Amino acid sequence: MSGASILVYAERVGGSLKHIQALLDGPLKDFSGVHVLPFFHPYDGDDAGFDPIDHTIVDPRLGSWDDFKALSSSRELTADLIVNHASNLSPEFLDWQEKGEASEFSGMFLTFDTVFPNGANEAGITSFYRPRPGFPFTAYEVAGERRLVWTTFMPSQVDIDIKHEAGTAYLKRVLAALKSGGVNVVRLDAVGYAVKTPGTDSFMTPETLEFVKEITGLIHAEGMRVLVEVHAHYKQQLAISPLVDLIYDFQTAPLLLHSIFTGTVDKLAKWFELRPTNCLNVLDTHDGYGIIDAGPIGGAEGLISDAEMANIFQQAEINTGGHSKIASVIPQWFNLPHQINATLPSILGDDTAHVLARAVQFFLPGEPQVYYVGLFNGKDDQGLFAKTEQGRDVNRHHYTPAEIDEAIASPVTQAILGLARLRKHAAFEGAFSWKQLTGSAIELQWTGKDSNLKLWFDLSGSTPAFSIEITDGTSSRSLTSVSELATI
Repeated sequence: MSGASILVYAERVGGSLKHIQALLDGPLKDFSGVHVLPFFHPYDGDDAGFDPIDHTIVDPRLGSWDDFKALSSSRELTADLIVNHASNLSPEFLDWQEKGEASEFSGMFLTFDTVFPNGANEAGITSFYRPRPGFPFTAYEVAGERRLVWTTFMPSQVDIDIKHEAGTAYLKRVLAALKSGGVNVVRLDAVGYAVKTPGTDSFMTPETLEFVKEITGLIHAEGMRVLVEVHAHYKQQLAISPLVDLIYDFQTAPLLLHSIFTGTVDKLAKWFELRPTNCLNVLDTHDGYGIIDAGPIGGAEGLISDAEMANIFQQAEINTGGHSKIASVIPQWFNLPHQINATLPSILGDDTAHVLARAVQFFLPGEPQVYYVGLFNGKDDQGLFAKTEQGRDVNRHHYTPAEIDEAIASPVTQAILGLARLRKHAAFEGAFSWKQLTGSAIELQWTGKDSNLKLWFDLSGSTPAFSIEITDGTSSRSLTSVSELATI
């Protein structure tokens, strides 16, 4: 795909798929792709759609598969395959609860005994990596018998046994529905947790990589591309990137914050030397602003240290008036949150810094994707957080059509839209190069046959400075501010 894409919730961007279609046909027309976050029945469950009761149908309150086919007729459409779990209210789980071994879905859901047929000791149970506090089991009654069912994320999200034929059949049914609905790219959600292997932390193990290969084969057979979502140590990202079409670059985002907050680019430059080229370039996402991906994990040295991660959280706390500390959750066995639960504009507190971060996102090799709240320069929705007490809702505002129109007219959003237009420039089909100029400055460059694009930025001052030079033949243009970038 050429150009950039946008990441949206159907119900939070105008309220329907038809409104998103109108935006993409109008003011957001320069986005070549769209990823619609879970729109399955129901989109408003315990985990904002990531706990589908029926993973094969569109929630009728949002639209239909016909709306998705219309979206995919003119741009690349991405949708989620929630690999790790389904809802405890799904027909499959309810049938198993009622009938037990007599259910056709017996074996589809992962129990304690499935993973530990000979029992487990304290060390075996506590070794499992989990992104939230507590243990990954919930007691359910199944055919009159109490069973411990794996629930890696929430009690209502029951884990699938992806090794069992019933689990495989379920995933194939969902893939068929996505394909028939016009989906071009399948995002493997939470795949890093999908394989439980006793004696390991069961996160991104060799067994996980083998499963990624298998399910990628199934998706390719349907003619769709594969995007894998893994929040992990950067070396694990490098290991999985050759197995799929796209891998999230979750490292650039925290490293940019580190650079902006410290005025140094050394750590960012180290990552630029290593990062794969088949990246989906992201900053903020629906899960918040990830930090752990750049740090040390499991004893392995990170791109930044624990102390440098802590400094990022501290600066974000200052810029959000203390709210990011309240909203961000520290998982089991960790001393820092995985992510900052705040919007990127609130974390940075400066429009120039925000647009500069976007420019880096757009200039790096890969496919840039902008989250809708960031596109609209949205600030923390503290009211929604107070209502739901879910930290990530700070960054999941429900935009009305009027709010969207107001945001689109703003200078920051216009500057990001300018970057989306620029990303279609022929120079991006040419050769990429970069160099670190000083301890605080970097230059990124794309060179085409008759054109050249160059992004320079320096973080040494109290406010970041940047310039974008556009050269076509003998004509040249330089952009050095948010307002100038909005005019591209």
